[in-house]
Amino acid sequence: MDPRRPRHPAARPGHDVTPRAATPGPPTPAPHATPHLTTPVTAALLRGALDAEHTGRGLLPHRLPAGARARNTDGQLAMAESQPSGVRLAFRSAATVVELDTLPVKRVYPGAPPRPDGVYELLVDGCPAGRATAEGGDTVTVDLATGAAERRPGTPATLRFTGLPGRAKDVEIWLPHDETTELVALRTDAPVTPAPDRGRRVWLHHGSSISQGSGAESPTGTWPALAASLGGVELVNLGLGGSALLDPFTARALRDAPADLISLKLGINLVNTDLMRLRAFGPAVHGFLDTVRDGHPDTPLLVVSPLLCPIHEDTPGPTGFDTAALSTGKLRFRATGDPAERAAGRLTLTVIREELERIVRQRAAEDPHLYHLDGRELYGEADAAELPLPDGLHPDAATHRRIGERFARLAFGADGFFGPGTP
Repeated sequence: MDPRRPRHPAARPGHDVTPRAATPGPPTPAPHATPHLTTPVTAALLRGALDAEHTGRGLLPHRLPAGARARNTDGQLAMAESQPSGVRLAFRSAATVVELDTLPVKRVYPGAPPRPDGVYELLVDGCPAGRATAEGGDTVTVDLATGAAERRPGTPATLRFTGLPGRAKDVEIWLPHDETTELVALRTDAPVTPAPDRGRRVWLHHGSSISQGSGAESPTGTWPALAASLGGVELVNLGLGGSALLDPFTARALRDAPADLISLKLGINLVNTDLMRLRAFGPAVHGFLDTVRDGHPDTPLLVVSPLLCPIHEDTPGPTGFDTAALSTGKLRFRATGDPAERAAGRLTLTVIREELERIVRQRAAEDPHLYHLDGRELYGEADAAELPLPDGLHPDAATHRRIGERFARLAFGADGFFGPGTP
């Protein structure tokens, strides 16, 4: 739910990173275990992406299809959808060594605190087996005041994971949730085949930067990834930082994507951006849901209202930087709207929650597979007292875990919205 600045979208902070040195995975085995087999990186090896673009330098995963990207003119959304939250390489192999060449895009905001590098995580048969960050890549330096951006090309980095068990196994490399990443080459010391379909239900989720993972420490530590793991489902994450804005092309992407379960977490970005008033919000939600239902008429569909966010509960947007905190090297946000203007239709989180509940209740009379969840059941007042949002907007790693565990229980539990008895 990164705040946005309409005239200079590239200047918006949120979940961008700056360079760090590479970190190895498990201990390096004997020198004889040297990768010598190169497997082309193709869409067949990807999970969680709706498209993949051959750039001439590598394969760039996208979380929105080409048709949606063609209709977008916003730099924030273009950045967010190219950051591969929930996207992973998935293959089966007896390899003991895996090398992946990647070309990350690092973003630097002079005057703002540096952010950690994007993290790559290795899973073997679903269990953590290594972690790495990538040095090098392209660097984009963004002036927060003007939005001007300068891109400096870089070179690929090599991630090396070693000491893997020498048996046939499922291997996943989860890509950074907050760092655009082109995949250049995959090398192993044993043949690779695409991961087989394990028959798990596909959960398609859309939301803001909280859903994308802003504040999480790793790609499997975002709350949707945690919830998917606990729920035993296959995640496709369309959490788009700063960009859950009821765009029709996003609704069409959801309409056309295969899914057994769908959730939509709506509201915070509309306050962040001060994008619309109450009169437009209700019809826009109806239109978004209508489009999704065109492709998924009977799929269980859960609408989730915003988590608690104290700065915007009763104060409209737009969201702005806390300049006093920024001058001390801390990144914080503040609400800049006037609470008195709620009467004129300015949106706050309280207003949005009430409207979403009303809309779902109205539609559910004719749509038995449509459900509503108040986001404060995932993160509410007691949670904010114990685990306050560090920058005023985004949860930290511990809060992502709490939200993920609660969503897994409420959605995938025995009596949950998407529980075992769900059609």
